[in-house]
Amino acid sequence: MAKLRAGVIGATGYVGQRFISLLDNHPWFECVAVVASPRSAGKPYAEAVEGRWKIDAEMPAYVKDMVVESTENIEDVCKKVDFVFCAVDMKKDEIRALEEKIAKLETPVISNNSANRWTPDVPMMIPEINSDHAAIIEKQRERLGTKRGFIAVKPNCSIQSYVPALSPLLGFGIEQISVCTYQAISGAGKTFKDWPEMVGNMIPYIGGEEEKSEQEPLKVWGHIEGNEIVKAEKPVISAQCYRVAVQEGHTAAVSVKFTKKPTKEEMLEAWKNFKGAAQELDLPHASKQFLQYIEEDNRPQPALDAMYEGGMGVSIGRLREDTIFDYKFTCLSHNTLRGAAGGAMLSAELLYKKGYLTAKEG
Repeated sequence: MAKLRAGVIGATGYVGQRFISLLDNHPWFECVAVVASPRSAGKPYAEAVEGRWKIDAEMPAYVKDMVVESTENIEDVCKKVDFVFCAVDMKKDEIRALEEKIAKLETPVISNNSANRWTPDVPMMIPEINSDHAAIIEKQRERLGTKRGFIAVKPNCSIQSYVPALSPLLGFGIEQISVCTYQAISGAGKTFKDWPEMVGNMIPYIGGEEEKSEQEPLKVWGHIEGNEIVKAEKPVISAQCYRVAVQEGHTAAVSVKFTKKPTKEEMLEAWKNFKGAAQELDLPHASKQFLQYIEEDNRPQPALDAMYEGGMGVSIGRLREDTIFDYKFTCLSHNTLRGAAGGAMLSAELLYKKGYLTAKEG
């Protein structure tokens, strides 16, 4: 079976590098185009990222001599690919215009960007949680006037540390959530080499992050109604977001109040047994055990647990009763794998299995 031809737009950035690594020897997809800004275009990929390869995996051999193409020539790129991953550093209105242009060129876009997350007919997916939202793609295609082109996005990286832990508990009636996230510098596309000010430091502000953390879970937990995804009315979420001196791994301290308070045993059982479409379909990048609970009081830790299930699982710990809310606990996920490129890759795999990603004819 021929593999689908994928392009990576924003290929020289941190998340773009993750996409390139994840596409190496992928069973269903192959990378045939790397795309970046005009200043990188025309160079072999290895030259374009010389001194700027940031991730811990080695650069795949297949991409080193691939010539970087320009975002200004996106029409030519779309002629040679079946779909694209998009992780660009541009203004939101420019990203929206670019992604819609690509979709209208009959090329599906699996986006890491935030620009289209609140477009009403764009699914914002965590495959284990809201795979049913893929159905809105048919309505989106009607709006765009396309037969195969569409846009699908993944949520903010920080919410993917705690939304997976809360989702199995929704049946207990979650009323209120207070969450504080401690976010790695790779979430800003940085390493300590190019952000030395972060060594031994913490910044109590990440632009736009708290609003995303309070609102995006409600779209993930929402439902399709007519031509749009309607966000859930509850729970109420209060978020604080901090940048901390960690390279990879977003941690979240969560407090939650229920209408029907579960026992600790019921919560642990819900986490242990939770599976989603990614596991049921045995997708290539799906974690076998999506959620793990760690008993030790000093876990989870980014250094020890961010790479759980290849960076695609979520770790939970420190479950205990709270004096204001009902319970509090700690969550951790790998932000550039589960939270970014890996999550988008998993969404692409899901959409492939559901028949939304197909080879172009001719």
